[in-house]
Amino acid sequence: MSVVLISGASGFVGRHLAAWLAGQGHQVWALDRLAQPLTAVLTAAYTWDDLSAIEWPAVSAVIHLAGKAHDTRHTTDPQTYFDVNLGLTQRLYESFRASPARIFMQFSSVKAVADRVPVGTELSEEATPQPRTPYGQSKLAAERYLQGEPLAENRRLYILRPCMIHGPGNKGNLNLLYAFARRGLPYPLAAFDNRRSFTGIENLCQAVAGLLRVAPASGIYQLADDEPLATTTLMALMAESLGRRPRSWRLAPGLVRWCARMGDYTHLPLNTERLEKLTESYVVSNYKIKQALGLTHFPVTAADGVRRTLAAFRAGEGK
Repeated sequence: MSVVLISGASGFVGRHLAAWLAGQGHQVWALDRLAQPLTAVLTAAYTWDDLSAIEWPAVSAVIHLAGKAHDTRHTTDPQTYFDVNLGLTQRLYESFRASPARIFMQFSSVKAVADRVPVGTELSEEATPQPRTPYGQSKLAAERYLQGEPLAENRRLYILRPCMIHGPGNKGNLNLLYAFARRGLPYPLAAFDNRRSFTGIENLCQAVAGLLRVAPASGIYQLADDEPLATTTLMALMAESLGRRPRSWRLAPGLVRWCARMGDYTHLPLNTERLEKLTESYVVSNYKIKQALGLTHFPVTAADGVRRTLAAFRAGEGK
């Protein structure tokens, strides 16, 4: 039974991953900003102030999830991203290198590479990174720090770049779309044809468990479901989960863009940034991670993963 130390174990991904790995027989230790209670899943817990107190000789693998998430309201000081996303990575990796642990897994983001992916193309691990936001730039800085540090041949460094992650307990952008769908209003952006990649939490957990088990070559690996989804498809799945027929309007894109520009200067619910997030294409290749793990496909389809997330949204409404 191996010991896996997870930083950020109390977060959305951390909670799912800890439960998944514990179910496969791993001992899971938590590293968080605040002390976590011990449970059947977490058998030891530390804070960042206790980093040196960790029983490092017992640790087999480190999974670094803790970080500063992207602030879509743009209220975060840019330096904060670097202080957290780069600073914590440096602290934890230094402890890892001084320990006998064999695997270090860094959760980065596709936003460390590109904020946009041209229509008709897929983002691959070979793309030249050109992040435009402090969040993406800080994630890339952490990647480059890790790649610049020497690593013994018998050790592994995995840099994982997931696209938008969803699953039960998620509080991301899917919640905003779901709140819109729940009102029964027609989706007004059906004229925009886009395709976006998502990462279902089950597929993410499968990939992490596979890396721990197979231990392929060190490297950068993107995480994405097998099938990208259009926003209109997401809205249809949401209508299905609510027991309704999907409703949509195909408003002229030029008119919608004009309204979005007006929203940049007023309090309209739609502005240019939100319009871009809802209608842009962002397709991510998952070929490399599947090849490394010997998979032809991930076990959960993109549509079924979204259905599970939506079912959790529905269950939460009655609480």
